[in-house]
Amino acid sequence: MAARSYETYNPGTQNQGMLNVTRTTRNKPCKRLTYGKISRNGRNHGGTITSRHRGGAHKRLFREIDFLRNKFDVAGRIASVEYDPNRNALICLVNYIDGEKKYILHARGIKVGDVVISGPAASISTGNTLPLTKMPLGTVLHNIELKSGRGGQLVRAAGVVAKIVAKEGHLATLRLPSSEIRLVPQDCFATVGRVGNIDINSESLGKAGSKRWLGKRPKVRGSAMNPVDHPHGGGEGRTSIGRKMPSTPWGQAALGKRSINNRCSNPLILRRRKGI
Repeated sequence: MAARSYETYNPGTQNQGMLNVTRTTRNKPCKRLTYGKISRNGRNHGGTITSRHRGGAHKRLFREIDFLRNKFDVAGRIASVEYDPNRNALICLVNYIDGEKKYILHARGIKVGDVVISGPAASISTGNTLPLTKMPLGTVLHNIELKSGRGGQLVRAAGVVAKIVAKEGHLATLRLPSSEIRLVPQDCFATVGRVGNIDINSESLGKAGSKRWLGKRPKVRGSAMNPVDHPHGGGEGRTSIGRKMPSTPWGQAALGKRSINNRCSNPLILRRRKGI
């Protein structure tokens, strides 16, 4: 899905390049699989901002995505490929032979009319979901479970893919898109193939207003603030931050400090991704 450029009829379209959504086959979502989404704008139940730089997004409906893929041995046919405003990947509407409809992530190469199926007996073809025990080494996959029955939690963004590099005992070794290598139980399910919409990085919003439509508010550099607002603030003119390493507005170390420290997950990580 290549980026579509615009003629420069105003400053906002001078460098704008939006994705060409010709691969989508339906404009309106399935009504029974959508519900309203209340925007919290980064605030908690007390109204205090706990996540900065959020707010002002366009109104949207939330699509209920089937990350579990637990309709085993029931074939489904791809009815449409649709745009989802809540994620950068496309989604597919699947009509199962028992009459049920569900949304799944769009795998690259899947088109309208293809048949997908889930279960241990499913074939190793794009869009099918099966346990890691049934997949050979080198299989590319996405929507990976971390715990059996919990649903896919890893590798769900547009264009990403993971690969099985080894198997030993009841664990499988996966190489994730972040270059992290970790162990996952082989009874966990995953979907074969790569997530579609791989050209998402070639998109150029073109103007600040497009970012506001996505719910992103402006960010201010800490060095441009006053000392009371940020540890980097203060000074005459353009000065250094005055610290050995950058810090957050609350004085914690940033840019280089390990951010993941989970005693349950640490033993399963063989090689960490860069930057943590």
